[in-house]
Amino acid sequence: MRFYQHRNLLRRLAVPRFSFLAVSVFFFLGCHALADQVSLKNGDRLSGTIVKSDASTLVLHTDYAGDVSLKWDAIQGIQSSEPLHVELQDGKTAVGPVATADDKLEITTQSGTVEAPKSSVKTLRNDAEQAAYERTLHAGLLQDWKAGLNVGFALTGGNSQTENLSLAFTGIRQTQHDKLGLYAISVYATNNAPGAVPATTANTIGGGLRYDHNLTPRVFGFVAADFFSDGLQTLNLRSVFGGGPGFHAIKRDSTTFDLLGGVNYTHESYTGLSRSFAALTIGEELMHKLGKSTVLSERLYFFPDLNSAGDYRGTFDFATITKINKRLGWQNSFSDVYVTNPPPGKKQNDLIFTTGLNVSFGQ
Repeated sequence: MRFYQHRNLLRRLAVPRFSFLAVSVFFFLGCHALADQVSLKNGDRLSGTIVKSDASTLVLHTDYAGDVSLKWDAIQGIQSSEPLHVELQDGKTAVGPVATADDKLEITTQSGTVEAPKSSVKTLRNDAEQAAYERTLHAGLLQDWKAGLNVGFALTGGNSQTENLSLAFTGIRQTQHDKLGLYAISVYATNNAPGAVPATTANTIGGGLRYDHNLTPRVFGFVAADFFSDGLQTLNLRSVFGGGPGFHAIKRDSTTFDLLGGVNYTHESYTGLSRSFAALTIGEELMHKLGKSTVLSERLYFFPDLNSAGDYRGTFDFATITKINKRLGWQNSFSDVYVTNPPPGKKQNDLIFTTGLNVSFGQ
């Protein structure tokens, strides 16, 4: 009697175990089926969430590797479980889950299935990316700013008595049609040892803004204003106002490279010397993301004086910012300002290197 009681008890316990196992398997398979699928021409298959795509790259978010960028030409097919916003080369748009068949995209919209060649796709966006994109189309002047503040400070005592303070601010507001950038820098250093000459070893302040407006996807026009002073060079104020055309040689999320050219009006006020002249503006700007945590930026400008052949001013800026967390990072920056005709007794080069904490804020 006891044997049959134990056997019946085991049977009752086995049913829930089997049911739990079956539910777990079906739940796992269901979650896997709900993920977006991307198959590549080399036979690989990836699962995740399709974030966005342009004519060259598709971004797939995965739980195991974060955002993965895939070349559009290497993709054999895609299958989305959630609606995607599809923009075609002819300007038409469609919204719905997307699948591929025979090198065509099938978009299941509320009004029916829309078919289009895979090569005709201009952009793909999920709901979150589409909402962010639409915000950039109608952003107010105070919206969509990304800004950062760099702070560096050093203090010594004893045999050496020095104080060094560096501050820098950058702010960028970019939409689909234009970009506005602001910056300000200040470096101040003193040697407080008795009898030290000079007592002030660095005293520079600068700032400016630039506005870009896209004329075509590759060509843009820009206007800029820059202001700079250097106490050790007896430069009270250099004001530069300029503008001209620019070209987006590379324009990707991870890398941008712009070429700029134009003219500018420059006024320089030194102690005991004041001059104004017209000059050309020739420059390039690079931004590149090194992995997930480090951003590299570089700028090189050349300003030939149109009033005095052979005279020019050149500027070079190089910086890196490495993220520590969402808001904090560590920055290193190097700048060189070269002038062929400084006031008598002053050097042609001004070199500045700063390092310190970066605090980012904004959207």
